[in-house]
Amino acid sequence: MSVAEPRRIVLFRHAKADWPQVPDHERPLAERGRMDAPAAGRKLADTGITFDLALCSTAVRTRETWKLAVPELPHRPKTVYEERIYEASPGELIAVLNELPDEVRNVILIGHNPGVHGLADILAGSAEGDALARMNRRGFPAAGFALLSYDGHWKGVEPGVATLTDYWAPSE
Repeated sequence: MSVAEPRRIVLFRHAKADWPQVPDHERPLAERGRMDAPAAGRKLADTGITFDLALCSTAVRTRETWKLAVPELPHRPKTVYEERIYEASPGELIAVLNELPDEVRNVILIGHNPGVHGLADILAGSAEGDALARMNRRGFPAAGFALLSYDGHWKGVEPGVATLTDYWAPSE
């Protein structure tokens, strides 16, 4: 089943984290991460996408990344802090997306590797330009994001249904 206008899914990896002696969930951003997160926010704004919803892991580093990136956007979406995104596999992330109400057009998911990179690979049945080659060559560095387009309802998100339309990393 198709929808009139494609949905957009942005998979955004948290910015560079520090390694202090704290539990992994409590790791804050490193100085470089505090610089890269707003830069990623500016690049997200350049996409022209208005996000209806942000799904953010509850980990400190993802919350800090989003807090620094979102002021760069022209429209601040509703943000939901979702525990299931922390340490999630691609399949678990698909389950989170499958639960979205169809009123949500465009979503940004702020999460962690390897789940975010795996999900981008799994969802992308096709790609525009060199986006897939760049993502596979570079991996999915901290503060990087993948932009996917999807025609359908959220319940239908599954492997291969989306098109990778853009990919960005801080060093690009």
